[in-house]
Amino acid sequence: MSLQSIIKTVGNFLFSKVNRELLTFLFFFAVAGIFWLLMTLNETYEQEVRVPIHYANVPKTAMLTSPETDTIRITVSDKGITLLTYLYGDVLKNISIDFSQHAKQGGKGEITATEISKLITPKLSASTKLVSVKPERLTFYYNFGEKKRVPVIYKGHVKPDALYYISAVTYDPDSVTIYAPHSKLDSITYISTEELNYTNFRDTLSVKANIQKAPGVKIVPDVVNIRFMTDILTEESIEGVPVEGINMPEGKVLRLFPAKVTVNFVAGVKTYKKLSAKDFQVVADYNEIKDNPSQKCNIYLRKVPAGISKASLSKKQLDYLIEDIDQ
Repeated sequence: MSLQSIIKTVGNFLFSKVNRELLTFLFFFAVAGIFWLLMTLNETYEQEVRVPIHYANVPKTAMLTSPETDTIRITVSDKGITLLTYLYGDVLKNISIDFSQHAKQGGKGEITATEISKLITPKLSASTKLVSVKPERLTFYYNFGEKKRVPVIYKGHVKPDALYYISAVTYDPDSVTIYAPHSKLDSITYISTEELNYTNFRDTLSVKANIQKAPGVKIVPDVVNIRFMTDILTEESIEGVPVEGINMPEGKVLRLFPAKVTVNFVAGVKTYKKLSAKDFQVVADYNEIKDNPSQKCNIYLRKVPAGISKASLSKKQLDYLIEDIDQ
């Protein structure tokens, strides 16, 4: 089919009686819509506009420890077409605050709503009314290179599947550098992540976690990688753990029957394989025996290795004999 034939076919279709009526309707509908839009934009409204505030003239020796850009919310009143320029144009995108005029002692600076209004008003149209500025005060923090490194800890709910437990947690990096006024640096001993929520996992879990922001503190880096290693929980026991006598006076020895006991506990499989009897300490206290003499003495689990739980002794009392040692 030739181009001329195609054009003729389309023309016949568009200008048939039915389609001609449709085109006429659409034309008047579009004209009505334009008039309605013009009337709407000519009405007066109040609109909230978000305005980014930048800090200028920051000395090279100073470091802002709060965000370099704050955002304020202003409410303005004007005709709709003018408000559109504030919402989608660049009129209010370059508001700068002079650092040197507002920085105070102690690493802190403040700008009041009145001062912000004075910066914004010249940017507005003569017909625009500035109704409100929020917040009523902007605060920024800075220092002159004071910093220190603090460890990172995770915050939140991280729990593996049933019968599993977290055997180890590693951080990369395991500490971050914080920049803040001296008073804040002294009070910070660690930095935590934002809230984590992971459950019902079995294999090692790797997470990229954001550091929780702190007012007036700059944190580098602000993201850390965390690995949660898991292990399977199992009920196990270690036999042959010797029982020691403590607080024994010179010249005396405590004989226990039996001299060794079994320790029961819950631990991960990997942890259990590394354990031995010497990792535990079971004791009997001479002072308790002396003050409460009886046929049997109490024994206590005094030391258990990291990574185990619900540790208990197979026996809680033993027969004993106190002997004098020949000098």
